[in-house]
Amino acid sequence: MHRPLTFAIPKGRILDEALPLMAQAGVVPDAEFHDKGSRALSFACAADPIWGDDMRLIRVRAFDVATFVAHGAAQAGIVGSDVVEEFAYSDLYAPVDLDIGHCRLSVAEPAGELADRGAASHLRVASKYPNVTRRHYERLGIQAEVVKLNGAMELAPGLGLASRIVDLVSTGRTLKDNGLVESSVILQVSARLIVNRAALKTDERVGQLVERFRAVVAEQRGTA
Repeated sequence: MHRPLTFAIPKGRILDEALPLMAQAGVVPDAEFHDKGSRALSFACAADPIWGDDMRLIRVRAFDVATFVAHGAAQAGIVGSDVVEEFAYSDLYAPVDLDIGHCRLSVAEPAGELADRGAASHLRVASKYPNVTRRHYERLGIQAEVVKLNGAMELAPGLGLASRIVDLVSTGRTLKDNGLVESSVILQVSARLIVNRAALKTDERVGQLVERFRAVVAEQRGTA
């Protein structure tokens, strides 16, 4: 007998764009999910021919979506490719680019320092993406000391914590408002459907779910 399917979704920017795609793929959370006053983190889903009434939705932080899925606590989920790249879990598979949640992971630094800087062999960089950041600077032959922050990244250069930051950028307005300028792009980011590799091999429902999302994305692109 199959255990219930658990589908992990992130709080924040991707969620509003993901919900219509999820609905088209048959992943429809119950009414409590949309109750702004609810503090619940786990929700039932509408019954479906693939999983019956045995699917639940969990709403967690974006970085935790990858961890839940990689370790098999959830069989599938939606998260940005920035998170997939940061963790690089071997048990995580990202078979579908959902073509939503577009932004970029970029390096930014104080605007006045761009023209003055010379070649550096060592940098201190603030980011919540230490692994991606280190790999980026290793490719450039630069040793990067990464100061891990979970927010308010733009404050770091002005307060002397780091000479530059690596963070998600959409419009660039927040950078500009804090005297920073985007100096290079590390990664173009979009939301991905992710699945646990073992679950994909052993539970046919996971494979069917992947095919549904593929079909939804293909239809969206065909009508764009």
